[in-house]
Amino acid sequence: MTTLRPATLADAAALKHVFDVSFVATFGHLYDPADLAAFMAGSTLQSWQERLTDERFTGCVAQVGGIVAGYVLLGPPSLPGDWPADTVELRTLYILPDHQGLGLGTQLLEWAIGSARARGGQQLSLSVFVDNHRARRLYERYGFTDVGRYDFKVGNHVDEDRLMLLAL
Repeated sequence: MTTLRPATLADAAALKHVFDVSFVATFGHLYDPADLAAFMAGSTLQSWQERLTDERFTGCVAQVGGIVAGYVLLGPPSLPGDWPADTVELRTLYILPDHQGLGLGTQLLEWAIGSARARGGQQLSLSVFVDNHRARRLYERYGFTDVGRYDFKVGNHVDEDRLMLLAL
């Protein structure tokens, strides 16, 4: 059984774990080990605790059988561009590899859209790796449109991400 609930400070270690495992499993093969290590060094317990105690951020965890299997985190705009003040950014959405394909991403995205609206957002922005076709299809299914390119750095490696936007 899947349970969605608000992310709290007590979830910091679990969210860090989901991010670390999911990012490396999904994208790790793309990078030189030094670039990947440099990027992953930014995923510290302290950085997760700071986000979870910052009132500008809100998140939701998906628990399956008592295990945090995925999460989504919303926050203020950080992507390049001139974003209106009523823009909410979907900062991260990750699912543990062995829990992908169960609909958790859809549930978390629906929570994110509802939460962004409840926060007064008029648009929801995000970036997604150009070759992450599964995620891009999900976002497009919910009405997100591609609005430009974003260079996402992993160490010294630059990936092409696509900026996507949903009018709320």
